[in-house]
Amino acid sequence: MNYKKTILDNGLRIITVPMKDNPTVTVFALVEAGSKYETKEKNGISHFLEHMCFKGTTRRPSNSDISTELDNIGSHYNAFTGEEITGYYAKAQFAHIDKLLDVITDMYLNPLFVEKEIEKEKGVIIEEINMYEDLPQRKVQNLFTELVYGDQPAGYDIAGPKENIKGMTQVDFINYRNKFYTAPATTIIVAGNFGEEKVVADVTRIFSVLPKVGKGTKLPVNEGQVKPAVSLFKKETDQTHLVLGVRTFDLYDKRDKVMDVLVGVLDAGMSSRLFKKLRDEMGVCYYVSAGNQGFTDHGLFSVSAGVDNLRVKEVIKVILGELNKFKTELVSPEELQKVKQNLVGTMYLGLESSDSLARFYGGQEIMNKVIKKPEEIKAEIESITAEEIMSLAKEVFVDKGLNLALVGRFEDKGEFENILKF
Repeated sequence: MNYKKTILDNGLRIITVPMKDNPTVTVFALVEAGSKYETKEKNGISHFLEHMCFKGTTRRPSNSDISTELDNIGSHYNAFTGEEITGYYAKAQFAHIDKLLDVITDMYLNPLFVEKEIEKEKGVIIEEINMYEDLPQRKVQNLFTELVYGDQPAGYDIAGPKENIKGMTQVDFINYRNKFYTAPATTIIVAGNFGEEKVVADVTRIFSVLPKVGKGTKLPVNEGQVKPAVSLFKKETDQTHLVLGVRTFDLYDKRDKVMDVLVGVLDAGMSSRLFKKLRDEMGVCYYVSAGNQGFTDHGLFSVSAGVDNLRVKEVIKVILGELNKFKTELVSPEELQKVKQNLVGTMYLGLESSDSLARFYGGQEIMNKVIKKPEEIKAEIESITAEEIMSLAKEVFVDKGLNLALVGRFEDKGEFENILKF
């Protein structure tokens, strides 16, 4: 799983990850842009722009020109927008590397932003927003993020509000793209079976047209919480969807892998603590998960579940109790070893395909700025001690940092504020 990194004179980065004898190849274009780079008035434009890159280019004027070329070679292709990163990718049989590279780079460099297509796509995105509003599992995540970060970019919904979408114009897209889709903010990743020397030469030629200009910046995150907070969204659901969590730290923090292992104790497989407690023992939920999102300037730990409407408070108390255990009891050597092996094994299982390797290396380059090979991450995980986990828990699992979002039949925040404490 060796890789090569090439930096062009204009600042654009190329990551190549050769996989000899692999039947596929993946081309990824990643840019340091997302909802945290937006203003309140233009919230949603990163995601909308991502859609528009599929609507036609100077060389492929319609969306069907793009999709037909990729469909004709049996390609899997898509794009995504996050808080700090936007990506475009296509994967196909390795013989089609030239086609994949040509189409993805054309979409990235030459979108048309035709007014008629913008107007049509507004309807598509508004229906996407409506879909998310109707999915309580998704709605509660947005509610939680807004609760924690409020009226700042870190608290914005990636899709944006409908009013913003309706008002966006061709000029908005051109201005945003010129500011953020710059060479130093861009990384091209190619993983799979391909000729490395030729691919680097091709990418260099294609992207030499981009000038060396600075990257657009984002506002720093304001972390001003002083007491527990609760947000409710009333909806007649058959179960209550909740997210309970605390603020953590950015992904450069030396405790990042300690948090990964702590999360693994809670969530790594059907033998994990949360699954066993809430599903096997209590029978109160179908899904429960824990995770920690590390960003470039902040972090957020959370537990999510869809639970029996009549037992919500009981579940919240149990989750808080499970988190509190980390502060009072060392994780046993047996459980710690099991979790480490699970995390390492899951990591390697997730690196079997060309697209997963492209995400692995490209995501690190864009977000972490330093790329670690799987064996380096494995060594970090294996070095974590139970004492480090306890120390971390004492730092982050504190009352003032607690946040709870609920989607369900509840209206009174007070009944939850009274139990929101360790």
